[in-house]
Amino acid sequence: MFGQILFAIMALVIVVTSIGVVAVRNPVRSALNLVANFFALAVLYLFLYAQFVAAVQIIVYAGAIMVLFLFTIMLLNLGSPSELSERGEIKRPVTWGLALLFVIVLAGGVFVRLGKAQPAADDLGTVQMVGKFLFTDWVYPFELTSILLLIAIVGAIVMAKRRL
Repeated sequence: MFGQILFAIMALVIVVTSIGVVAVRNPVRSALNLVANFFALAVLYLFLYAQFVAAVQIIVYAGAIMVLFLFTIMLLNLGSPSELSERGEIKRPVTWGLALLFVIVLAGGVFVRLGKAQPAADDLGTVQMVGKFLFTDWVYPFELTSILLLIAIVGAIVMAKRRL
């Protein structure tokens, strides 16, 4: 019973902070909503007995990636949120319409698959299982991701330097 209540609270926190990420006009507050979202998501990973994934979620996403986001926001010095607002009146209703359509399609997909769900293995999120899948079945996507990240790093360095 306690687990279900905590799960519902974390799910509510995830929904509220997700809306806060896109609805808040201040970029720093939006990033802080994303940090709260990452922590709540890590708690849900713990409910799934995926301790390694929860630890990676906190260390990599809530730690490193969000520090990088906040550093970039501070570096860009975006100014006040009123300066960032656009004058287009048609963009906002179209965006809300597309978001509503996305939620409807996503909810439909979830409800269709809800009865067909199979319970996951007990050791699915452990370090041993992640390592096994990462270095056997998913080795090529893993290596492609590392090459993609290397290209992104080189591109960021080239873009940051004014003269080569």
